[in-house]
Amino acid sequence: MTLRKKMLAVIADVNAQVAEREELVEMIAIALLTRKNLFILGDPGQAKSYAINAFRSRIDGARQFERLLSKQTDEEQLFGRIDLASLIPGSVPQKLLEKDSRYQEMRKAMETAMDDLRNFPEYDSPGKTVEELTAKMESYRKAMAALYPPEPMVDTTGKLPEADICFLDEIFKCNDGVLNSLLTALNERKYTNEGRTYNIPTISFFAASNEVPNFNDPQEKILAALYDRLELKVVTENIVDRGKRLAVLHDKQAGKFGGVHASITLDELRDMQKEVKAIPVPDAINELADDILCELRKDVPVSDRKYLNYYPIAQAKAWLEGHLEVQSTDLLALKNYLWYKPTDIPQIEATLTRMCVNPMQDKVNDLRAMAQDVVDELNASTDAGVEPIKAFRKFRTEMVRVYKLYADLAKKAQGANEQTMLDALLADMENASRIAHEKNGFTPSPLKELAELQ
Repeated sequence: MTLRKKMLAVIADVNAQVAEREELVEMIAIALLTRKNLFILGDPGQAKSYAINAFRSRIDGARQFERLLSKQTDEEQLFGRIDLASLIPGSVPQKLLEKDSRYQEMRKAMETAMDDLRNFPEYDSPGKTVEELTAKMESYRKAMAALYPPEPMVDTTGKLPEADICFLDEIFKCNDGVLNSLLTALNERKYTNEGRTYNIPTISFFAASNEVPNFNDPQEKILAALYDRLELKVVTENIVDRGKRLAVLHDKQAGKFGGVHASITLDELRDMQKEVKAIPVPDAINELADDILCELRKDVPVSDRKYLNYYPIAQAKAWLEGHLEVQSTDLLALKNYLWYKPTDIPQIEATLTRMCVNPMQDKVNDLRAMAQDVVDELNASTDAGVEPIKAFRKFRTEMVRVYKLYADLAKKAQGANEQTMLDALLADMENASRIAHEKNGFTPSPLKELAELQ
């Protein structure tokens, strides 16, 4: 089974456990494939946490960290606390002992000797072995203490700095003391304590909340930076379809709810990420993304940083769809990347659908409208008493400009349908040009010839 099919099997498996959460489940997959962070906004009881936990439980070997945040949550609960042994002269921090292979060998030998002592207490040999190993371990520990003088060290065992996948529920309930550490962790995958900076292996942070902070409130404005670092965002709703609600209820009553079936390993996920990065992004797709950016910026704020980092999401969507390169429809996944306020979603979705489902049609319509504007301007100039020859010359110049845009677009045509649309556009433009030429007493010439004369 290919890596893609394995991921699709996990997605299908999780979708079978939750109703009407296909969009969320796909975004969880895209977040993991792109190492981005995902925020889920929804009322309590909408299976936000369940979907996240169901997905991450299917990644074998991935170290997990989960925490419900509150104003009382402190930094130590997330990132670990100072190991007191690292401050006491003559002591050795547990982390150093765990990393030392020789000490671990002696520890295993001690465990074996202790088992022998418990199982055969009447013999002297196990007891003597334990005494000898104890002396060796103590001597070795003192030597390590001499090599490593007291220096503050954080014990991160079981905490966020050692997790591959993190889930932070009610993320905006964190206090100011935790905020700065979270910002660095989400953005740079690093954590600093006592002057030492630790790299964090976390692939993705998942966060959930039933509300978005009021960034106009001075007390909540500080959370804007945290919100911005959650690149992908999904809104959940209650289950709409009655049949699906009853199906979920039936499965719960029958004890069929939950369980793990399809799964992937952490190494497989890393290989998937490599495949996603290798998906080509054609120049035409970058141009389309830029067109979308310009269109959205009329009403929706989209930063340059957002735009310049759009492509991994499109690559992940293309990979999931089995495309050999990013296609226009893969940009539909940007719906959950470009919005800042939930009220932005309808316009973003409508714009993406219009421009991505049939982008050539949208561009052809734009050029047809431009050509019609040129014709309308010629007619208006004539009615206003502008010298006919002067108005006609301007018409021809502008029509040739639109034709050149058409010629550039025609080079990007893919398939018979797009070529048919372009042929119809050219026919309309040629007809408008012919009518204008004849009306002003000139012999019509193809727009291609007129363009070559300029």
